[in-house]
Amino acid sequence: MTVGRGPGDAWVECACGRRHWGRFGAAGLLLARTAPGPGGPRAEVLLQHRALWSDQGGTWALPGGALREHEDPVAGALREAAEEAGVDATRVAVDGTHVLDHGTWRYTTVLAHVTGPLEVRPTDDETLALAWVPLDDVPARPLLVAFADAWPALRARLEAGADGVAGHSS
Repeated sequence: MTVGRGPGDAWVECACGRRHWGRFGAAGLLLARTAPGPGGPRAEVLLQHRALWSDQGGTWALPGGALREHEDPVAGALREAAEEAGVDATRVAVDGTHVLDHGTWRYTTVLAHVTGPLEVRPTDDETLALAWVPLDDVPARPLLVAFADAWPALRARLEAGADGVAGHSS
């Protein structure tokens, strides 16, 4: 499924000196689950392998993207995850958010966990692949630069069970 471009789908020249995607900001879904592992249950997160033609193409990050005008970041992250990864929002519980705020632009990471059976699959041309990745293995992948920068703080929230993310099973 390819979704048409909207008024929010544009680059923003940010006060930080960089360009960011999303006239009205952007959001992504950090979706966690507990899965069986060799040493017992382990936390995994859903990562998206980004299309080669996209900004920093070929890297791994969260399903997400530009917000629509007046769209709540949680709604935007869930919409983008459905568009890019087939995530069914009825199988997801939102636990909290982490905001990178540059004043003129902001990115909201929505932390959530799987609440029931969930099949994910690439559902648009922005996604090369999807993978459930154990927390320890995330840094070994070629990550989108901003996601790599945010990962230590996001992982700490997952491990601490902040907002109820850790410890949920699917």
